[in-house]
Amino acid sequence: MASSFSFASTRIPSSVLPATGGGYVLLMDSLRTPRSLQSTANTTELAIRPLLRRPNRNAALCFVLKKEGEAGPLSADMAKSEKGISARSAQKRAERQIYLFAAMMSSLGFTSMAAAAVYYRFAMQTEGLEIPLVEMVGTFSLAVGATVGMEYWARWAHRALWHASLWHMHKSHHRPRDGPFELNDIFAVINAAPAVCLLAFGFFNRGLIPSLCFGAGLGITLFGMAYMFVHDGLVHRRFPVGPIANVPYFRRVAAAHQLHHADKFGGVPHGLFLGPAELEDVGGGEELQKEINRRTKVYDKASDGSI
Repeated sequence: MASSFSFASTRIPSSVLPATGGGYVLLMDSLRTPRSLQSTANTTELAIRPLLRRPNRNAALCFVLKKEGEAGPLSADMAKSEKGISARSAQKRAERQIYLFAAMMSSLGFTSMAAAAVYYRFAMQTEGLEIPLVEMVGTFSLAVGATVGMEYWARWAHRALWHASLWHMHKSHHRPRDGPFELNDIFAVINAAPAVCLLAFGFFNRGLIPSLCFGAGLGITLFGMAYMFVHDGLVHRRFPVGPIANVPYFRRVAAAHQLHHADKFGGVPHGLFLGPAELEDVGGGEELQKEINRRTKVYDKASDGSI
């Protein structure tokens, strides 16, 4: 046979191969007896030799060599598989873009609404000669208190409601997502409703109680915005978060929430921003550090362009 065969990056003359008549040859040899391959040409030995150094010596080598330029029997399947992978990747990118658009629109809407409400409310409070310091301090205090308190509310609701009576909705967050949205996203709308009502009541009314309500609505809004960026963006990568991913404590938060999905400690942590402390309280500090190291390697490779 005057034709030649190609294996890896080495050209193997057909004269060193057994005559087969069909144009293909199947070489099989146990790793226990690599000397049987020494009868072939040096080029063949050099191509196969690195594979013989694998630690598992009970395996067997199996190679199918084809004529150069001829399509192999698996070419169609490989092309189909690559096409499927490309289609899934394109679908994931499209889903991320859709969710990113929805997140940006909702973020801009709530942020602009809250900022305008704060500006006009304090402007109205400072119109007269008397500045209502008590109301302003109450608004600020409730804003901070509601922001912190929402973390504890979310922790309790996550454990007592979402993983209990509302699991039929929340389980969509613990399953592979089919599409840009999941049923669990409805909880964001549920939490936004009281925030809007409190902001509206505090904006259109005067007095200490409306001021406290306005502060509470503002705190819920701030927590919701932070939760979306850290939970949906950083942890589950539903949209890019930029430099937030480089904040060390947020990396700890992301690693802790990943362990919640792994269910290694009975679902702990159920909170988000104080999740690392929850894990350490149940003896999960070592696992948390392992997850942090793993995610750090992924971030570093992604920033270097390795993945």
